[in-house]
Amino acid sequence: MSPVNVPTTIAGKAVGPIGFGMMNLTLFGGIPLDEAIKPMKTALDNGANFWNAGTLYGPPDANSLHLLKHYFTAYPSDASRIVLSVKGAYNAATHTPDCSPEGIRASVDECLRVLDGTKTIDLFECARVDPKVPIETSIATLAALVREGKIGSYGLSEVNAEHIRRAHAVYPPAAVEVELSLFTRTVLAQGGVVDTCRELGIPLVGYSPLDRGWLAGSFKTLDDLAADDFRRGWPRFQPGAFESNVRLAEEVEKVAKRKGCTSAQVAIAWVVKQGVLPIPGSTKSERVAENMKMVELTGDDVAELQAAVDKTEVVGDRYPAAFQEYLSK
Repeated sequence: MSPVNVPTTIAGKAVGPIGFGMMNLTLFGGIPLDEAIKPMKTALDNGANFWNAGTLYGPPDANSLHLLKHYFTAYPSDASRIVLSVKGAYNAATHTPDCSPEGIRASVDECLRVLDGTKTIDLFECARVDPKVPIETSIATLAALVREGKIGSYGLSEVNAEHIRRAHAVYPPAAVEVELSLFTRTVLAQGGVVDTCRELGIPLVGYSPLDRGWLAGSFKTLDDLAADDFRRGWPRFQPGAFESNVRLAEEVEKVAKRKGCTSAQVAIAWVVKQGVLPIPGSTKSERVAENMKMVELTGDDVAELQAAVDKTEVVGDRYPAAFQEYLSK
């Protein structure tokens, strides 16, 4: 697959080559709002103006939308600089989507209520496809919300090629969000999600470009994870899987050392090389600044990374069993 340019516009607005994922700022709680907005400001100051938020990133009274309200209250002039993508229509307590017309409208209305006029929603995504609702019905509702001016556009998340084509036939999406990293490359399969989006001219956004920290270069043994770290319950961090997966992380680290940059920068640059806008996230301003520094991969660099991928097996699913039902297949 030939590399293509990373999107420069989404929802009709200019975006930087690297975006910012907000999940960790609110999902686990414990970060005061005044502290949480610091990495957000760092992201924008370093050119990351495409922000990805979610109603599922934290409890109903303390998720991304509440943090965004706090940020834009503190920095009202930044509202026009940010291209805001929000995932919703999803019950985080039961891990189930509700993409019925009523469910989508309720989710959008709640987002707008919390934002309270501080920022518009440039792009709204149903976080997962709802198997109980034809995707055409969900998209018709989202298209109506665009026409009503409640959202600027809509996107798709965790979808397959068929979903994309069916949605596009009703109303073209402004973006498709996928999981993409050197560890997770399923969407690159011939005729799959990436090919379909390129054919239809849909920008791609890549979440988890560091595969939940694997490609940050900080894991050598399981002891590097705190005893209460949520990742200890995830398949790729299980004993046996961990020891296999660390080999790929070490190969990426070799490329980074040769180039004089970090493993994270190499991993993010690889996603950019696929023509996909990566949205790494962090709770630390210094790590955000690191992630936003563009690194150029040469043809030799890409070939070396491909050779590492070809000889290294990634062991374990990308999500635990509780989340599998609504992942794209």
